[in-house]
Amino acid sequence: MTEPVMFGEGHAHIFMDGADYHASVEAHRNGPDERRIRAHLAEYQQRGISFVRDGGDHFGASFLARELAPEYGITYRTPGAALYKKGHYGRVAGEPFENLREYASLVRERKRQGADFIKIMTTGIMDFRTDHTLTSRALSEDEVFEMVRIAHEEGFRVMSHTNGARSCEIAAAAGVDSLEHGNFQDEQSLRVLAECGTLWVPTVVTVKNLIGCGRYSDRILERIWKRIGTQMRAARALGVPMALGSDAGACMVGHGSGILQEYQAFREIFPEDERLVPDLEEGQRRLEGFARE
Repeated sequence: MTEPVMFGEGHAHIFMDGADYHASVEAHRNGPDERRIRAHLAEYQQRGISFVRDGGDHFGASFLARELAPEYGITYRTPGAALYKKGHYGRVAGEPFENLREYASLVRERKRQGADFIKIMTTGIMDFRTDHTLTSRALSEDEVFEMVRIAHEEGFRVMSHTNGARSCEIAAAAGVDSLEHGNFQDEQSLRVLAECGTLWVPTVVTVKNLIGCGRYSDRILERIWKRIGTQMRAARALGVPMALGSDAGACMVGHGSGILQEYQAFREIFPEDERLVPDLEEGQRRLEGFARE
């Protein structure tokens, strides 16, 4: 197949730069840094990338990016700040809620702000010091189901940051419209994703790009990377729909370059899959539909 094949970026964080998280936070602390945002948008434009779906921030950076994006020929979607429960993972890109009443109020606030969709955080992230644990405990099944119901009733699609087999199974059964990351799954959780038609955005270069950087053990990262390939092949065999998103802005994942690396990683995992490109194109069409009804 002729390379490269161009896709939009299905999962980005415009407020981060892929190199220095703390510097990025400081740059936006007193309001969105337009110069940085324009530089990231220019990276997408230079690569012919015309669609970006943001994963959220609490600085207003993604709202400003959406305002500026048409100048760069880009359609931009954002949830505003992601929503996470106090005491759980999510502060990096989100706004906290204490209970479901507060959550419902924040969903309505997103509607007033003009958010395109809702992003929820139901688990922590991978602990890169091990090859099997997460950094924070998961939300309960009842909480996740109610959070999705509330967002859908307000006309929003739901992007769900979720890892771990049982939590992925719960998110899919609750009706999330896309499941982000989805690490440490098993056959049961993948079957539920397939049965529910849940769109999975694996963001695999968040692991692959760390190998060799010296920040974590390459032995552990290689094990995680191998497991990712195994579970993605199992997911594809079961018919789980997938889409490309690199988590651009995360450590070692650049804006513009990240989604090209994500596509190449998919090609490495599925080297002989003739249906991969049209299926990923269908996944992207679903991501482009993440606009409030």
